[in-house]
Amino acid sequence: MDPRKVTELKAFVQLCTDNPAVLHLPEMDFFRSWLKGLGATIPLATKNDGSSCKGSCPCDAGPPPTTAPPPQAEPSPPSESEESELEIDMEGVIEPDTDDAQEMGDYENLEVTEEMMDQANEKKVEAIEALGEGELQKALDLFTEAIKLNPRSAILYAKRASVYIKMQKPNAAIRDCDRAIDINPDSAQPYKWRGKAHRLLGHWEEAVKDLATACKLDYDEDASAMLKEVQPKANKILEHRRKYQRKREEREIREKKERVKKAREENERLQREQEAREQAGGAHGGFPGGAGFPGGAPFGMPGLQELFNDPEVLMAMKDPEVMAAFQDVAQNPANIAKYQSNPKIMALINKLSSKFSGPQP
Repeated sequence: MDPRKVTELKAFVQLCTDNPAVLHLPEMDFFRSWLKGLGATIPLATKNDGSSCKGSCPCDAGPPPTTAPPPQAEPSPPSESEESELEIDMEGVIEPDTDDAQEMGDYENLEVTEEMMDQANEKKVEAIEALGEGELQKALDLFTEAIKLNPRSAILYAKRASVYIKMQKPNAAIRDCDRAIDINPDSAQPYKWRGKAHRLLGHWEEAVKDLATACKLDYDEDASAMLKEVQPKANKILEHRRKYQRKREEREIREKKERVKKAREENERLQREQEAREQAGGAHGGFPGGAGFPGGAPFGMPGLQELFNDPEVLMAMKDPEVMAAFQDVAQNPANIAKYQSNPKIMALINKLSSKFSGPQP
């Protein structure tokens, strides 16, 4: 395998370990289904594992980048999700069952005969009778025997899922419902029981989706009543996600405007420096005459080129403040008095003055 892909997979697994709430995101439904098909147990998303969206919203969680992000010039603004902390009544939510995956029958290879189907039907009838008498374990065992005889019967998995719900084992019920839906996606029963299982686990959005599908396929008062219970909670999660998304988009717009502003300011600064350099270049062609600078520096006088090779002079010429002062004094020598207290400006003026002033008669 590609080593990079393996590294990314390790990072994703670590993320799921640190924050199990990631596994309950709607876009991770395919991954949950795959894990459940393998018999894995999905941890319950509780307030302590991040489902309350404190600090950062798990609705937007994802694998960490494989490379370090570029350093930020300024710290990022604090997360705004604290203002919209999500709190949902978790009454009736239970801890997920962690039993080994149940017997699912040889779905792919077993050749089912009519005799086997008849025997499976007899087991189903016995299981329903046991269920009516409250003998849950007996009913579970009988449904399992029926499934072994006819593993292509969607109704058998749905019936066994209903027993698991009564036994408070939602993960086992979900596995049975997944298989039943694979066999017959138009059957309402597995959607109903899977919706109830998700409700027990606090998977509000998944519960709404399954219960609504069940009622659409075959209206059921029990499923409808539970749908009315979980719908407001799912809506609250959706609204929170939208609110968080809006805040994130607004923050991104502010950051973009700030970047544009800084880029514009930087461009203006570079333009000012360019203009100053151009002014300095003009000065290299010849200083103003005797009236423009102490000592009088006629154009082309000996030693002028040597002066411009002086590193201190060149460095000073790149300073917009120094060049502005130099031009001011060049136009009116009397203005030198304004810069007596500025050491870097006086240093350049004194240096130039000493170069241009010859021996006094």
